[in-house]
Amino acid sequence: MNISIGGFSFNNLRVEGKMDVFSYIETVHTQFGLQAIDLWNAFFADTSRPLWAVADDDTIKRIAQALKEREMTLANIAVDTAHLWDPDPEVREALHQNALSHLRAAEMLGAKSVRIDAVMHGSDTMSDEALTYIATRYHEYAARAAEGGYWVGPENHTGFALNPASIVRISEAVNHPNYGVLLHLGRWQHAVPSYARSSSSSEERQQFALAGDAQVIPWTKHVHIDQKTLQADHAPALLSPLLQAGYEGFWAVEYNAPQDQRAAIAHALQQLQSHLEAAVAATSSSQLE
Repeated sequence: MNISIGGFSFNNLRVEGKMDVFSYIETVHTQFGLQAIDLWNAFFADTSRPLWAVADDDTIKRIAQALKEREMTLANIAVDTAHLWDPDPEVREALHQNALSHLRAAEMLGAKSVRIDAVMHGSDTMSDEALTYIATRYHEYAARAAEGGYWVGPENHTGFALNPASIVRISEAVNHPNYGVLLHLGRWQHAVPSYARSSSSSEERQQFALAGDAQVIPWTKHVHIDQKTLQADHAPALLSPLLQAGYEGFWAVEYNAPQDQRAAIAHALQQLQSHLEAAVAATSSSQLE
């Protein structure tokens, strides 16, 4: 299985000044023995400004060299503060320019994929104007990605992108082979506790999560798995639909533990491996029936 770690998993250590991008790469490679890694742009961008500015070329080259020396695959870069939609045209253009600078950095780093959000916050409903703009930009980015040998697309992360119907509409409108979705398993409006209606039962939210995941599987090219999913009693069943659909991409743990993050991620990786093995077995068994 293709296993990776999402950069946000070590955000607390980053904020505390105890981990930078280079020690992050070394930790993933040496402590966890992985040959693949996800990066988050907070690790190599100036986060002191509203739109995080990507690092200078020398720093990007040093990061690329650190990955090359360890023969590591950069499975995905998650880019924040470069989302596509904002109702203000001037802000949209600034976001677009920031996205372009991060795409250039991704190309220098040899990334296999880049997550750029469709939207940050705001209305839960995507307007026709927003859809047209978002689809046009993603198609433009995907065309660029085709030349660089990677793919680009959204995550069900914030705003109306937390509605699976929005992701489906965007994906159908883009319709490009170098577009894809980073699926954060189960992260849908009524499945995440902070979004869940008080009257919804746990089982209802689980079914909503499965249904949301299923809708976007046709475009899924990378997966993030959080602690809530890893600890679920039915975790293998949450992973199985992707395997049944022939998913062959990376499975990345994204869990920013409140403390002892290295130990927490080590345990999370063990859980993920166990769940994947169970899901593979269940998928193989169902195919034989």
